[in-house]
Amino acid sequence: MKQVFHFFAPCPRGLEGPLVAELEALGADQIKATDGGVGFAGSWVLMYEANLQSRIASRILWRVAEKSWKTEDDLYAMARDLDWAEMFSVDCTIKVGVTAYRVPQIRSPEFVALRIKDGICDRFRLKGGKRPSVDTAEPDMRIQLYLTDRNATLYLDTSGDALFKRGYRIETGDAPMRENLAAGILRLIGWTPAEALYDPMCGSATFLIEAAMIARKIAPGARREFAFQKMRLHSEDMWQEQVAAARAAETKEIFPIYGSDVSAAAIAHAQANLDYARFDDTIHLKQLNAMDAKPPVDMAGVWLSNPPYGVRLDEKEKLAELYPQWGDALKKRFSGWRAYFLTADMDITKHMGLKASKRTPLYNGGLECRLFEYKMVAGGMRRKPAGSDE
Repeated sequence: MKQVFHFFAPCPRGLEGPLVAELEALGADQIKATDGGVGFAGSWVLMYEANLQSRIASRILWRVAEKSWKTEDDLYAMARDLDWAEMFSVDCTIKVGVTAYRVPQIRSPEFVALRIKDGICDRFRLKGGKRPSVDTAEPDMRIQLYLTDRNATLYLDTSGDALFKRGYRIETGDAPMRENLAAGILRLIGWTPAEALYDPMCGSATFLIEAAMIARKIAPGARREFAFQKMRLHSEDMWQEQVAAARAAETKEIFPIYGSDVSAAAIAHAQANLDYARFDDTIHLKQLNAMDAKPPVDMAGVWLSNPPYGVRLDEKEKLAELYPQWGDALKKRFSGWRAYFLTADMDITKHMGLKASKRTPLYNGGLECRLFEYKMVAGGMRRKPAGSDE
């Protein structure tokens, strides 16, 4: 009988649904979405697959303990009573993190993290006379405690570096979008490689590269290392079988994926990332102002962009002038296309001159955003009166 493990996969808020679909496709059991992540259960090999294949999860956390608690001493005892030496070697460095939601009985998350660390180290010392070292920068093992006012859950991070760190982004511009948010948005909007994809404000090309990885069936974790490779239960042979199968499924087909940006520096950054990721043959870039954009191919497709958010007043005023120009470009030249804008600037609807068919709440880091959808109906589209909010 296979041993069943319990996991939690945090993700960008708003992408829990697409992550559930991913985990279902991988064969996970006991799937339960919560705000900011999805719990699930399965075999150790399923954990390999989730780390290897998930485009949306931020990490895969292994639940190693869950108990009710009242005092900080209870939390210390919870950590001390676990046999950590069965999970990883004392030679591994550790780091403890604490996330607490409305928990008035603790002095501070930092103090609780110290108590958990002491419990782990004391357990190792009682068993073997030696304690692991702490490394807050690049630990081998990350231990995460999630607290409510009644329950405490301890997780061991199987991923190590966050899963959105695919390894292809060597150049970034200002406020780069995380890769798993970009991949999740592509899943949300229902884009498939059969459709043309165009990002007219491509920045460092995150949308484009994530789309190319989906199109070419490249597993996002196939070319990086993970924390589970230093855990006691790890089988390198079994892991390499998963990696080999993922690489065998890759394709070299060419797909209609295009990007442009008004900034020469952004195009240079994007091209460097494409070259490093080896997508220079399937993603085509051009320096161009978005208001001058035209469909890059003779077929309907998807316009997908993450424009500036206009944090400062002068930026918001400039954007208010740009929105109707982007709306005009879409209306005049992108008949039959679907257009999407991810932005934290809710004023976009007042100025675009088009009616949004959908507004999906998402979070880019801690910033609340909306993904606005505009369907450019073939043969023209009703334009809103200037200044209308709907």
